[in-house]
Amino acid sequence: MPDPKAIEETVRLAFVRQATACRDLGSPFTAELCILASERLTTDNTVGAKILSWPGDPSPGGDSIPLRLAGALHALVLAGSDEQLGSVYPPHAAEADDLWSAIDNALRAHAAFILDRLKSAPQTNEVRRSGALLPGFLTISSLFHKPLILSEVGASAGLNLQWDHYDYRFGNKSWALKPSPVLIAPEWRGSPPPPDVPIHVASRAGCDLNPLNPANGGDAQRLLSYIWADQQDRLERTRFALAIAAANRQTVDRADAVDWLEKRLSGTHEGQVHVIYHTIAWQYLPASSKAKGEALITAAGNRATETAPLARLQLEADEQKHNGAALTLQIWPTGEKHLIGRADFHGRWVEWFGWPGLR
Repeated sequence: MPDPKAIEETVRLAFVRQATACRDLGSPFTAELCILASERLTTDNTVGAKILSWPGDPSPGGDSIPLRLAGALHALVLAGSDEQLGSVYPPHAAEADDLWSAIDNALRAHAAFILDRLKSAPQTNEVRRSGALLPGFLTISSLFHKPLILSEVGASAGLNLQWDHYDYRFGNKSWALKPSPVLIAPEWRGSPPPPDVPIHVASRAGCDLNPLNPANGGDAQRLLSYIWADQQDRLERTRFALAIAAANRQTVDRADAVDWLEKRLSGTHEGQVHVIYHTIAWQYLPASSKAKGEALITAAGNRATETAPLARLQLEADEQKHNGAALTLQIWPTGEKHLIGRADFHGRWVEWFGWPGLR
């Protein structure tokens, strides 16, 4: 029988760990919220009791309970459902006691809503990750000079399926197919960006276990709620990206990643390059699903030809998590694979290594 005290200590530690991550990623407000929760959550209300007895893994790398709670509270603020809570949320400043008083009141007044939101994992669609993806797509276009078929795993609302509708600044270099209200300008490190070559997207599709529709107000609000409340630039950028995706009628398939990949990889694409890509998503698949997915992609790579090549572009955590995520590219039919860069998990910076021999 699990020890309730041990479970509670594990949950409180998860909030402390999340606070450190939020501070490192530029959200002092969410860091403070997590620290207060770690210290002041009690079991004398239904939400606190549920959180402090969480049966699964509450950590940031598991069920992410701190972010589930932060998202639920932010959702109340965005909807204007709790005036007291809104008065202590950014852009307002508040003392720790006042902030916690408002949070504690919300836990009691909106218990049913918060408990419902705690059932679901946080959903983010960090648009700035496209700042790492675009150099990868430019590299693929430089290598193959063919139209792209895009297949994104874990696409959420499909905002990073719309990467070619955004405006980019990489140091003193800019890229845009047309003017866009979404500006992505990461701090650029390392080698110069890849050459600017023509890019044409022939088709695009994505999958997610719980896709969000950018044209649906409730879905859009849900996505925004998981963005940290003191990061106004992320909120504004995401609102613009949602509007673009809605205008382009972007939707994401509700499907298991491996089942969806199996269908996507079974088709033919003569004269085009099929690009499988994912950002901070593959790591969350069960081990058995990852193994099957890897086997499917490898088998498809073995079937690839010079006239119908395959590429896999991924931005995922590796053993160097302290230094952002690894940006890797593998192409077939050769099977050649390289680490082409690293990027901040929220896309604030990109360190570019590039594809060997391609400058």
